[in-house]
Amino acid sequence: MAIATHLGPWLLGTVKNTTGTTAGTIRNTGATVVNQTKAVTLTDAAATQAFVLPAGSLIAGVFFYTTTVFDAASTITLSINGTASSAAVTITTVANAAIAPNAAGTPIFANVGTTDAIVTYTLSVGASTTGAGVLCVNYVVRNSDGTFQPTAFTA
Repeated sequence: MAIATHLGPWLLGTVKNTTGTTAGTIRNTGATVVNQTKAVTLTDAAATQAFVLPAGSLIAGVFFYTTTVFDAASTITLSINGTASSAAVTITTVANAAIAPNAAGTPIFANVGTTDAIVTYTLSVGASTTGAGVLCVNYVVRNSDGTFQPTAFTA
């Protein structure tokens, strides 16, 4: 299977427009969740660019998957369009770690804004001499205003 690109949200479901009040007649379309990944290494510089998310995207989740154990406590933090957007997550075992938004990041996770958003990360490795992983972001592609429903002009 090949990789494809698409402009705008993909709406899936069987009922596009509500025509009644029972299941099968009520709109059930929704936008799909997509993801991007970035390999993270011990030697990555501060504010390494990880992703560029389309304008209007809703971030459904960010995860760090450890592939090589960090031999000393290490942390990873995210910034979105230059705003520190997550609390530091400590990485000490081979596991996946959810990266949650901080207070400043919560509204950004809900809508990255009207322009594409650059997501960077900073890995603080302390005394670590080994360690690596994969950063993964799951997000919903939406219109630049944060909606995913077609307007009257695009329906």
